[in-house]
Amino acid sequence: MNTTTRPALNEVRTEVAKAVVGQDHAVTSLLIGLLADGHVLLEGVPGVAKTLLVRSLAEAMDLNNTRVQFTPDLMPGDVTGSLIYDASSARFEFREGPVFTNLMLADEINRTPPKTQAALLEAMEEHQVSVDGDTYPLPEPFMVIATQNPIEYEGTYPLPEAQLDRFMLKVKLDLPARDEEIEILHRHANGFHPTELAQAGLRPVADQHTIASARAEIANIKTSPEVLAYIVDLVQATRTSPSFQAGVSPRGSTALMKTAKAWAWLLGRDFITPDDVQALVLPCLRHRVSLRPEAEMDGVSTDQVLSGLIATVPVPR
Repeated sequence: MNTTTRPALNEVRTEVAKAVVGQDHAVTSLLIGLLADGHVLLEGVPGVAKTLLVRSLAEAMDLNNTRVQFTPDLMPGDVTGSLIYDASSARFEFREGPVFTNLMLADEINRTPPKTQAALLEAMEEHQVSVDGDTYPLPEPFMVIATQNPIEYEGTYPLPEAQLDRFMLKVKLDLPARDEEIEILHRHANGFHPTELAQAGLRPVADQHTIASARAEIANIKTSPEVLAYIVDLVQATRTSPSFQAGVSPRGSTALMKTAKAWAWLLGRDFITPDDVQALVLPCLRHRVSLRPEAEMDGVSTDQVLSGLIATVPVPR
């Protein structure tokens, strides 16, 4: 393993913490998603530093980032870009949209109609945009970080299963603990401003080359037949659970394996263990299943059912 790549990526979490109090789980999940070449859905109430989290991550990794506020009147071209007529050359030219970046924050993605939500699908899946028969490659690395409010549903367009499945991870952002909220107030009382990250001492500790090197190393992480079978057993258990209407597809199995490899690499190992898999089950699978009505009436949550499956599926020795 490269002796400098992994420490640099782990140091990203330390740098982000200079601007974001708490949320270490979310920072780690975003890092795993980026290293595993996936996209992340953040779910949390307004005011838990989702935008600051993405901007801080981009700053610590020297990556470009954009933020798009998804609204009911947002059009697909507002995200992907569109053809603009240039009078001087008498021809149409493609003007890139905000999706042409490294980290794109799709804020409140469930507030825009399905047509605009779907405009992201090709970009997320193929890392390119097609307009009028021409394709335009997106920068590398590229990751969509979308947010949604778990409480307010009025005026929203819930993401369809096909689009939810495109997100490698769904991460829940909790409200800060008492001591964390005191620290947040302390920082603001001493002049911290979320738009001035340099003031917090945040500096780049990694870049695109670091990410590419890390991904190459992660690709060589060993996966034993026993652990791969364990991943499949967990996923198949979601398909037979009486609490779920539909189970996880093979895309979920692949995501669980890829994220477990990224997590093992961050921990300094060249192989994955059942513990690595278990650590990623909830963020990897919670958005790929749906509860039966009777389970919802019983007050059971998706996370509770998944945790129960972890406890019952035999672990390889």
